[in-house]
Amino acid sequence: MRTHEMYWSVNIKFLRLREKLSQEVLAEKLGITRVKLNAHESGRTANPTIEDLINFSEFFRMSIDSLLKIDLSKLSDQKLKDLEAGSELFMQGGHLRVLAVTVDKEDNENVEYVPIKAKAGYRSGFSDPEFLATLPKFNLPNIPRNGTFRMFPTTGDSMLPVPEGADIITRYVQDWTRIKAQTPCIVILKGDQDFVFKQVTINQNGTVLLQSFNKQYFGYTVPITDVLELWEYYSFHSKQLPEPQTDMQQLLKMLQDMQNEIKELTGKVNLG
Repeated sequence: MRTHEMYWSVNIKFLRLREKLSQEVLAEKLGITRVKLNAHESGRTANPTIEDLINFSEFFRMSIDSLLKIDLSKLSDQKLKDLEAGSELFMQGGHLRVLAVTVDKEDNENVEYVPIKAKAGYRSGFSDPEFLATLPKFNLPNIPRNGTFRMFPTTGDSMLPVPEGADIITRYVQDWTRIKAQTPCIVILKGDQDFVFKQVTINQNGTVLLQSFNKQYFGYTVPITDVLELWEYYSFHSKQLPEPQTDMQQLLKMLQDMQNEIKELTGKVNLG
């Protein structure tokens, strides 16, 4: 039986050649030496580090599970494109979701709080136990023991009726395939994009629809590869009472729903 590490070396070389890159060029793009890249491709690196797994996975837009467990050279070009766009393996947690946690003296998981000032560092340190150790920690009553919970602050008014400045308590989502349409989640996005609290719908075309709770804001889509983590809404803490939705907000919601229905009907007509 072949080991996952054997596929790692085969896949790295296969993907490099598929991109028509020399070892020198790929090594430069990855920020590593050609000697190190050659060690990966020749199988001399039996146990790639987490940093290497993430580095190659991000560059080739391929899940870590796929790089380790599947002989990619045996797949069709369309299947490879599907994996790049957001494969089932990706959605089940194999890509960039090596979750780190902290525990208390009784070995119970803490609820870490990610303050606004720590947002920038969180994207690069969400899998780093040392970074998580710097975050404030809580033990909240009545939190289920069958999950990992984290608390995030909200900013702006796109989350209404959840008041601005509320703290959202969330449960970590490992398997994205179980997410139902319009599931409320804190979404951790790559790059300079902010953390967002949205209704999440994962589309079949490798994109994620993000819809605001405040119906004055229109929904938008992002590539599934732009999503680092999903944290499903559990509860929120706030000093303010939620404001009721106004007549104008209800009217805007009705108009948006009508627009979505028209788009769906138009798509069905075009497919027919």
